[in-house]
Amino acid sequence: MTDIVQTINLAGKEYAVVPRAEYDALRAAVDEDAMDAAIIRRELDDPDQELAPLDLAKRIAQGTHPVRVWREFRGMKAGELARASGVAASYLSDIENGKKPGSVKALKSLATALHVAVDDLI
Repeated sequence: MTDIVQTINLAGKEYAVVPRAEYDALRAAVDEDAMDAAIIRRELDDPDQELAPLDLAKRIAQGTHPVRVWREFRGMKAGELARASGVAASYLSDIENGKKPGSVKALKSLATALHVAVDDLI
């Protein structure tokens, strides 16, 4: 964008004059922001959408396995999750500690017990 701002006065009001390309870029940015805001509003208004604290995402980003993070977020002990999901406690431990990736079947069972999507656990 230009550092020089031209202004004009029309009917007692001052207006800024910008090159058409800059105006078009500003309009596109505003339109994109409006679309993003609409998506966020729709997600927040969805009663099935669960919001999780930022700390949860940070722990996953820092390398803590998502199964462990969600289990702890739900206030469950490993044995409780193992029983609720039907996944052997030793297998759950291997998944949480990164020793095994977890089968699709196990991850589906864990996701169901944790009330999350499978995608949240991988």
